Parts: sequence; C-alpha cells; structure tokens
Amino acid sequence: MKVALFIPCYVDQFFPQVGLATVDLLESQGVEVEYPEDQTCCGQPMANTGCVAEARPLAEKYFQTFRAYDYVVCPSGSCTAMVREHYEEFAHGGAEFKALCARTYELCEFFTDVLKVERLPGRFPHRVGLHQSCHGLRELRLGSSSEMVGASYSKARTLLESLEGITLTELTRPDECCGFGGTFAVSEEAVSCMMGNDRIFDHEQAGTEVMTAVDMSCLMHLGGLIKRQKKPLRVMHIAELLREAASRI
Repeated sequence: MKVALFIPCYVDQFFPQVGLATVDLLESQGVEVEYPEDQTCCGQPMANTGCVAEARPLAEKYFQTFRAYDYVVCPSGSCTAMVREHYEEFAHGGAEFKALCARTYELCEFFTDVLKVERLPGRFPHRVGLHQSCHGLRELRLGSSSEMVGASYSKARTLLESLEGITLTELTRPDECCGFGGTFAVSEEAVSCMMGNDRIFDHEQAGTEVMTAVDMSCLMHLGGLIKRQKKPLRVMHIAELLREAASRI
C-alpha cells in the first residue's frame, strides 16, 4: 500500500507535531508513508471566501502531486472534505481526477474504513471530550449528526473508546460548531468567539480534561480562547492523543 501524507497549511506551519504523530500512527499499522514535497494548500480558504478561480490552480496542483498514490491520508476533516466534496467542479469530468478525490481520506476514516482497525493499543487515563468538526461531520459523515435519523456512530469515538483508562465525556450539544469557520473567524470575530466559548463551557460542564478533534483548525480556535482565559483544559489533535496513548503501553 503506497500512501501519501497530505498536510494542511496550518498544521505544516504551526502544528508540525500533528503531522509527525500521523506518520507514526500509520507506520505502526504497517503502512508505507511518503510525503510529496511539492504539495501545497488545498484551496479551501479561497473557495470559502468566494474566490473559486484562485482555488482552481491548487486543485490542479493536488492532482499532479498525488495522482500516483494508492491513497492520500490527511489529518484534517475540512481539507479532506474540500478535496472529496468540492474538487468535482475542477475535474472537468476527468475520471482519474475524480478517482483520486475518492481515495483521499481523513486519518480516522482511513483507519476504520480502509485498514478496518477496530482497536488501537494504548492507555490514556483522562476525561476526554470529542469535538466533532462541521466538515468532517456533515460532509464526510465521520459521525452521525443530531438532525439525521438513524443509528448513532462516530469513527473518531470508536478509536478513542478502544484505549484503556479513557473516559469520554458527554456534551449537551455534541455536534455544534466551534465558530472558527476559517475566514469567518476574521470577518465575524465577535460571533466566532461567542460560539467558541459556548463549546468550551459545554466541555467544562461535562468535566472534560482533554479536548480532542480531527481538525487542528477547530482546536487552534478553541485553544486560543482557552489560553487567553487561562482555563485548565488541554487541547490535542486526535493523532497526538492516540500516539501518546500508544507510548504508555
């Protein structure tokens, strides 16, 4: 299995430890990982702001960079959703382009859907709250959302529950947005911060010690609010958490 690692811009620049943790987790499952150095932004910031023409060259760059790989794995639900759900308008009907988008996976769903991992070794004796990011939840369907009728599931939660000693906290609104929304946090700063504080309060009421998510962008926003208010909550990308748990075997 030849797997390429696709790292979001903000992870590359601000949270490289998330990318390294992702590599460690994949290699622990016997996956051969390569990091194509020609990769760049997926174009989501431009597309979300309405600058679709500016996003097109980045989509085409993605195709040229990753076309030779069996799978592409990304530790971000939002960037994966951009590729899988929004690149079609750039594909011009090209079957090879569409096939590449279809085999681009968020890290947790790659574990559950491709590798068929049901349990991960490790110990994490903390009260953990899972933040379900909007793109992963409602575009990639990494978990069930409250407005949908059907069985409840969460691919990230499945992996977390397999760890020894972990306690997953129960939120009153488990699938509510954190307020980040990329450029929304800039154009609507006050609303964004209020939404983030609501999520933090929900975790505090639930007794969360460590807040985790599949998107470091959400945790960057929430972590900033937590840090400025000097709250004791710790934020960790799920890749970091799973790797730390594995080190405690």
